[in-house]
Amino acid sequence: MITEHALLSVTPGQEHDFELAFSEARPIIASMAGFRGLSLSRSIESPNTYLLLVEWERLEDHTVGFRQSEQYANWRALLHHFYDPFPVVEHYQNVL
Repeated sequence: MITEHALLSVTPGQEHDFELAFSEARPIIASMAGFRGLSLSRSIESPNTYLLLVEWERLEDHTVGFRQSEQYANWRALLHHFYDPFPVVEHYQNVL
């Protein structure tokens, strides 16, 4: 299993709209092959920062299967305009 990690900096004042858009976008990613689950958490100290963790079966399920799909275009249209700056996405694998 692979965990995708992204800190999402949302333009201040857009947090509510982002959360609504994310609720709409969630079924898109959930429908993808290899998707196992996700969590979206909001920072207490920096309320315009969110932590997105997505669990995938394999790295390629995210980097190829999702990012090169037609569904990703819908995900991008719903969410990417909220980010400032655009997030760095990293992938983690359990070691213990």
